[in-house]
Amino acid sequence: MDRARLPRANTFAGLSRILDRVAERRDDDAWLAEQAGSGAARYLLLDAAGEAFLRRDSEALRWLDHGERTQWLGALPASLLGVADQHPHFMLVLDDERSMGDLEDTLAARRVSLRRAGLQLAADEAGLFAYAKGLSHWQRETRHCTACGSPLRLVAAGHRAQCTNPACARLHFPRTDAAVIMLVEHEGACLLGRQAGWPPGRYSTLAGFVEPGESLEDAVRREVAEESGVIVDEVHYHSSQPWPMPASLMLGFFATAVSRRIVMRDHELEDARWFTPQQIVDGLADGSFLPSSALSVSYQLLAHWLQQRAGLDLDALAVHTRMA
Repeated sequence: MDRARLPRANTFAGLSRILDRVAERRDDDAWLAEQAGSGAARYLLLDAAGEAFLRRDSEALRWLDHGERTQWLGALPASLLGVADQHPHFMLVLDDERSMGDLEDTLAARRVSLRRAGLQLAADEAGLFAYAKGLSHWQRETRHCTACGSPLRLVAAGHRAQCTNPACARLHFPRTDAAVIMLVEHEGACLLGRQAGWPPGRYSTLAGFVEPGESLEDAVRREVAEESGVIVDEVHYHSSQPWPMPASLMLGFFATAVSRRIVMRDHELEDARWFTPQQIVDGLADGSFLPSSALSVSYQLLAHWLQQRAGLDLDALAVHTRMA
C-alpha cells in the first residue's frame, strides 16, 4: 500500500501540527499561573461525562476566556493542554453538582459527545476535544495509589498524579490502551466482520487489544486468528488514531492472509466474510452493506484499500448511497 496516498488524515490525529504541549513547563507554577491569567488564555469546558460545550450557533467549541472562567467557574482547577497560535489552552472539568442547564444558557452553548462532534468540528478542535477527553477520563478514574491505596493529587498541570502518602509518594502517569485494527486481504478481497448488536449490514475491520509481552504484528495475527480463524502472514503498519472512548490508541495495519478459510472460534463476532471491491460497491448501492463510521480508522483502512486496489472513492460511494 502506498501510504503517501492516504484518502485523508485520521480523525483526531495531527494535533502536533498546531499544538505545542510544552511538557517542559508543566511543573513551572509561576509560568502556569501567568498563562492561565492572561488575556490570551482559552479554556475548553467538559462536563463530568466528558461532553464538551459547543456554540449553539455553529459547529465550534465554546471556548472560555480568563474573565469568563473567573466569573462563572471561580477556582475550578485547570489542566494545561498546550499552546497553539500563541494562545495557552487549558481544560476545565465540571463536577456533577453544577446546574448544567443554567450554564448552557449562560454560555449560549450545548453539550455534545466526542463521537457526535468528531466529524462536525474543524480538525484542530476535534483533536483538542479528544485530547481533553482522554486526559479528563484518566484524571477521573485515577483517584487512589495502586501501591498503597492512599488518595492522589494532580500535579504537573494535570498530567501526573502523586500519592499523598509521604512514605510512598509514587507518581502515576496517564495511560493509553494500545489496540490493533487491521484490514486483512487475500487475492483481491478483504476480510470484514460484524458484531451482533450493530445495525443490519454493518461490517468493519477486525480489532483487538495488545496483550503483555506481545508485538503489534503478533497482536494482529492473534486477534485475526481468534476472531475468524484466518491465518495472517505479512503485517504492515498503516496509521494510528487517538481513540479516547475512553482510553485507547488505535494502531492501524494492513495484513495478508495465507488463505480465505474462515473458522469462527469464539462468539465475539456474529459473522466474518470476504468482500471484493465490487461486492462492496453493490452492497452500498442496495443497502446490504454499511461501512463503519467515517470517524474511525477502520473506515480509513477500507477507504485506502478501495482506492489502491480498485480506484474507488468510499466517501463518494457512501454519499451517493445516502442520497439515493
